[in-house]
Amino acid sequence: MMGLAAGFVLLCLLGMVTLLIRDISRPELVVSSFMLLFLLTGIISPQEALLGFSNEGLITIALLFILAGAIDKSGVMETIFKKVISGSRPNKIFLLKLLAPLSICSAFLNNTPIVVMLTPIIRNWCREHNVSPSKLLIPISYATILGGMMTIMGTSTNLVVHGMMVEQGEDGFSFFQLAAVGLPATIIGIAFLIFLGGKLLPEKAMKPHDEEGAMREYLCEFKVGSDYPYIGKTLKQAKLRKLEGVFLASLFRGSEQFTPVPSSMVINEDDILLFSGDITRISSLQKTKGLKIAAHEEAGQFQYMKVVEAAVTPRSSLLFRKVKETDFRSNYHAAILAVHRHSKHLQSKIGDIVLKPGDIILLAVGKEFKKETSRIDFYFLSQLDDSLFDPSIRKKGWTSLFLLGFMALLVIADILSIIEAYGTAVLLLCLLKIISINEIKSFIQWNVLVLIASSFGIGAALANSGLAEFIAHFILNTFAPLGLFTMILALYLFTNLLTEFITNNAAAVIMFPIAYKLSLIQEIPLLPLAMIVSIAASASFATPIGYQTNLIVYGPGGYSFKDFLKIGIPLNLIVMAVAVSVVYFVWF
Repeated sequence: MMGLAAGFVLLCLLGMVTLLIRDISRPELVVSSFMLLFLLTGIISPQEALLGFSNEGLITIALLFILAGAIDKSGVMETIFKKVISGSRPNKIFLLKLLAPLSICSAFLNNTPIVVMLTPIIRNWCREHNVSPSKLLIPISYATILGGMMTIMGTSTNLVVHGMMVEQGEDGFSFFQLAAVGLPATIIGIAFLIFLGGKLLPEKAMKPHDEEGAMREYLCEFKVGSDYPYIGKTLKQAKLRKLEGVFLASLFRGSEQFTPVPSSMVINEDDILLFSGDITRISSLQKTKGLKIAAHEEAGQFQYMKVVEAAVTPRSSLLFRKVKETDFRSNYHAAILAVHRHSKHLQSKIGDIVLKPGDIILLAVGKEFKKETSRIDFYFLSQLDDSLFDPSIRKKGWTSLFLLGFMALLVIADILSIIEAYGTAVLLLCLLKIISINEIKSFIQWNVLVLIASSFGIGAALANSGLAEFIAHFILNTFAPLGLFTMILALYLFTNLLTEFITNNAAAVIMFPIAYKLSLIQEIPLLPLAMIVSIAASASFATPIGYQTNLIVYGPGGYSFKDFLKIGIPLNLIVMAVAVSVVYFVWF
């Protein structure tokens, strides 16, 4: 029977999962708040609350963020993949040529910057070959997820589970141990994407002008100048109510907002008109005398200006902040002209919009635009001129890549531990002046680290309250009579369902204590059950919100939620079948 403490923790977990699914606040803030609640109620001790911050897996993840950032800022991976796909024609051989090396790279590098880097390259290639980008962007996201399952450093989830095993006195994963499951899952998964993916993925036509963001519904502000001929006239007289492809969403006058805007409303000087619609149609309004995009007053200060389209990354420092609070102009030497949010109608002033992962922004960039530092916060759907990129940085990228490969070999040969190897690599990058201390601070995804560290406290609450044991007994009583295979299948299924709606790291930390209790009760090895949790928590294919790379391609590919379900559920089932079968027949 469930005790009072277990019931309280269960209710809190349900509340936490609900908040994470609804995206009400930053995930790390939600998880750390519940961790603090468990500390204040005495369910976990201060030592258990802080345990995650000193965990071996967490420290390793921080080091890998730095190494991945050094390689990412150099653009060297961009150069490699441009050569890989250059001259290729759209066919199954091309897909194999793209997805196979992509999965190998993601086994050793953080997959998020890889997908960020590849997205504009794939979109340009699709435009040149008259291919829909929706046929390729989900496959590159899935290939990186699959590849990350092959090594301990392939995903942060693998390192988190490894760290939790070490905390329990286990040896943890060896470097390639997960490949026993990850390699066959990757091979079969890529084959599925090559031969059946094209039939399941939607055909979203790419217009010749789509590269600059046409056909998306953007929100853009115009300011009424003193030379506007319709000052003192109504909106109807100014013919601003029935514009083709554009809708006047709101009018701002001082601190007042008028939504909806009546046709009889009189236009005053300095009014801010908020238009929603196709950006090419909105841009045509600039030809109207006396109407000017509000952000151009700021962008006009630039000596050189180019308009580019970018998307806010899931690791961005801009997340959950109002545009006007980001100090965008001074931080990036750029101005936000317009904002698009997938499947949502925005009605706030540009400055009042709270940015979220996947938001697409139209930027006016100056010659001093800080492309290298901006890569953390957003990625480009239209490529920038090479003049905005320092070529000397790319040369340093090869050094970073060599160091990462060499240190990986030392770990594989069991000469150095992961922390020793990558700590040494980071130190060498600093000594060689390839990266600076300030860059290290920007490369580390502090929000992810706080989320993971706080999740350890959540896991401790499950164990201390007896909830983990209660769920373990439920799984045993329900599925063990059907055999060990079914019990392992149930553990995988529960973990996988959870990871589709909350972060993969949080799912792993919640499910690991349950796997640990199962191993104790059944007197079976923890390692295979930990592998099930790690693989299941990483294998998020069915929703765009379950994994960062899915969210990255969601908007640029023009996908709907249903598109991910259509191709993701079959792939989920394939990986589940492979993982459970391999673990059962190899370890039991």
